[in-house]
Order: sequence, then structure tokens, then C-alpha cells
Amino acid sequence: MAEKIEMPKLSDTMEEGVIAKWNVKEGDKVNSGDVIAEVETDKATMEVEVFDGGTVLKILVSEGDAVPLGGTMAIIGEEGEDISDLLDGEESSAAGKEKAEEKEKKSTDKSEEEAKKEDTFDPILEDVNEKESEPEADTSDDERIKASPLAKKMAKEKGVDLKSVKGSGPEGRIVKRDIENYEPEAKKPAAAVSFDSEESEDIKISQMRKTIARRLSESKFTNPHFYETIDIDMEPAIKARTDLNEVSDVKISFNDIVVKACAAALRRHPAVNSSWLDDVIRKHGDVHVAVAVAIDEGLMTPVIRHADKKNLRQISAETRELAGLARDRKLQPEQMEESTFTISNLGMFGIEEFTAIINPPNACILAVGAIRDVPVVKNGEVVPGKKMKVTLSSDHRVVDGAKAADFLNTLRQMLENPLTMLL
Repeated sequence: MAEKIEMPKLSDTMEEGVIAKWNVKEGDKVNSGDVIAEVETDKATMEVEVFDGGTVLKILVSEGDAVPLGGTMAIIGEEGEDISDLLDGEESSAAGKEKAEEKEKKSTDKSEEEAKKEDTFDPILEDVNEKESEPEADTSDDERIKASPLAKKMAKEKGVDLKSVKGSGPEGRIVKRDIENYEPEAKKPAAAVSFDSEESEDIKISQMRKTIARRLSESKFTNPHFYETIDIDMEPAIKARTDLNEVSDVKISFNDIVVKACAAALRRHPAVNSSWLDDVIRKHGDVHVAVAVAIDEGLMTPVIRHADKKNLRQISAETRELAGLARDRKLQPEQMEESTFTISNLGMFGIEEFTAIINPPNACILAVGAIRDVPVVKNGEVVPGKKMKVTLSSDHRVVDGAKAADFLNTLRQMLENPLTMLL
């Protein structure tokens, strides 16, 4: 018996999916468990499997098209099976939608037509209607300006200067419609200037980019952000990294050291390792650090779970693996969930300092800049030094300025004395 293949829910926040690729075509035979399509969700590109085998009788959605949750993607059944009933259901749904749109269009057209009729000016009727609506004239207005009482009242309410309004009534009299249609000269749009050229390009917004835009907009305009920046002497961390890489079979990066230092500092400052949940502030018992990874479509945030309990070698290996999956769009939703703190590092791009938007439901995010060659004073002498600025963005509903500062000072202490993060 033929059955519909519907868009499944592939992530907890998914509302629709985009067909990134069909792995089958009409007429192909498939078995239970076969991957028939790759679907782009708001978090990753996921595979869609079939539960029952059969023949692909109809593909209803093209690659690149969006399908809502539960929407039909394809129909599978026995070869030669009549699927007209299933197709009729889909076509009826589409036809119903078209019919509703047509009805709405007719209604709109009718409304516009009626509006046009109402707009047809009849000086006698309009004058009578306005006099009935407002029988008493407003004697405070300049009587040299010809305007109906209702027009004067409307102009006063809207703050419109009657001297700037051109009347359409008898002998240039200003009536209600003139006030309703009045537009100040300054508000009239200037002639549009087109900057388009043959090199311009419209890029279709991916599900990931839509989600990034929505979540970060909500975070920025809902969470009261504040920012604190601290400058850290990175010479001890540079030396420690060099020594570690001489004995480690996994290359340790500066970002790995920052992740470890943050995880250790978070264990000491649980207020920063928290979330705002409307009715309560949850201080998380675990330390799960998300690391922002840049890809073509935007950012993905794979999570290093229990980062405070892992050594640098483990953190490095796991970060490298997750970053590779992120760039290949193979990260699973569960690998990006349940973070308690986020780190965004743009130091490798030469960015010295920046502020980051909090990654909900985290209370804080750390923006890490580049290590800079700067002159520093040591033992009363100016000598070459290595400095790195980090900026903590905090949700003021959860974290106060002093607590954020304490966290940053602990982080600095650990990076400037690497052995302390192991205690």
C-alpha cells in the first residue's frame, strides 16, 4: 500500500526543512532504512530514512524547496500502484490554498473598488456628512482658510498645519479626505537610486541563517547585555603550549588552553555558569563549553561536555573533531545542545578586540582576541610582551558586574599561571 513520506522533526526547534539533496529518483526501489534525502534544518543537514521498502512513485518537492513539518515529500509504494487518491489529497490541498488566495484577491479587489466608489467626491454629500459629524465650527482656526469643521478637528488632532494642505472641495475648501491623504513634503520619498549592477546577487537565506538571525535578535533585544574587557599576559601560556606540544601527540592550540581555563574558572564561579529561565536562575551542575565555529552559512556551536573534567589533550582532540563535523555540516543536534557557556575566538583572523552576543540560554559568552606584540613594563624596564584581550558579555539579569569581574580575574590568573588551571 502506498504511503506518504512526510517531513520529520529532525531538531527540537525545527519548523520546516529544505530539501538539500534527493538520493533517489522516481522509479527507484528502496529498502527500509535507506537514506532517500538530505534535509537542511535550522541546525545541520540531516538524513531522512524510509521505514518501509518499495518503489519511489512520486517526488513532490524539488531540491532547494522548503517543506513544513508533516508536509509530504514523496510517495512510496508498489510499482504501478494507483496513487491518485494520495495525489488528489495533495492537489486538493494546493487547490484549496489557491482558491483561498483567489477568494482573498477578489475580496481585496472588491474592497478597493468600493473604496474607489467611496473616494468619488460629491461636494454636496460630503459637506452635509461633515456638517452632521461636526455641526460646530472651530473658531480658533484662521477663518481665512476654507475648511470644514471636521477637517479642522482632524487637522488639530494630527498636528497638521491647514496652510500647507491643498483643498479638493468647492472653491478649494479643505475637507476630510484632504486631511486623511495629506503627506508632508519632507516625508515624500525621494526618487529611488539603484546601485544594482550585473555583479549584484541575491542569496537565498538558509534555514541556519534564518535561525541565527532569529535567535541572536531575540538574545540581543531581550537579554540586557553588559561588557567587561581584560588584558592578559600570554607569555606564560605561550611557553606552556610550546612545552606541551613537544610531548603531546595531539597539537594543543591557544583556544584549547582558553577553553580549559574557562572551564576551571566556571567551576569556581557558578553564577557565570548559569541560565535565566524566567521563574528561576539555574546554576548548572555541569560545565559544558560551546565553541563557535565559522562556516559559510554562519556559526555553529559544538559543545565540549564536562570540559572542566577533561585535560588539554582531550579538549584538543574533541574540539578538532567537532569543528571538522561542523564545517562538513555533519554535526548532530545533540552535539550542539545543553551548553552552559560559549567561547567565540576571532584571534586567528587578527581581530584584537570585539564583543559577542550571548548564546541563549547561556548567561555569558567570552570574545577572545588576537595575541598582540606590545611593549610592557617588567622590573622597571620596557620590554617586548605578548598580550591578549578578552571581553565577557553577560546577561545582567543573571550576572552582576562584580561577579563577572571576579570570573575574568580568575581566568587571567589561570592563563598567566597555567599550572593553576590544573588544581
